[in-house]
Amino acid sequence: MCVFRSVNHIYAQVIDDESGHTLVAACDLEADIRKKANGKRKTEVASLVGQRLAERAQEKGIGTAVFDRGGYKFHGRVKALADAARKGGLVF
Repeated sequence: MCVFRSVNHIYAQVIDDESGHTLVAACDLEADIRKKANGKRKTEVASLVGQRLAERAQEKGIGTAVFDRGGYKFHGRVKALADAARKGGLVF
């Protein structure tokens, strides 16, 4: 599971390292997340992205992943996304 955050947005994806393919992905630019994110803080939006990623991973039968925070410190939005993904059923 790889996380990228910019100043305004956050993206997460589950990647198969052996084949180099993205299995599932989620970001805060998706229409359904944007509707829910209206008026919320960035950390709350990151939680929504983590929940969505966990839902999609569960649909594909993915239960475990290795968390790659991309060099970002594990706090704020990155931590909120990871906690929401764990709560959604992903183990890492």
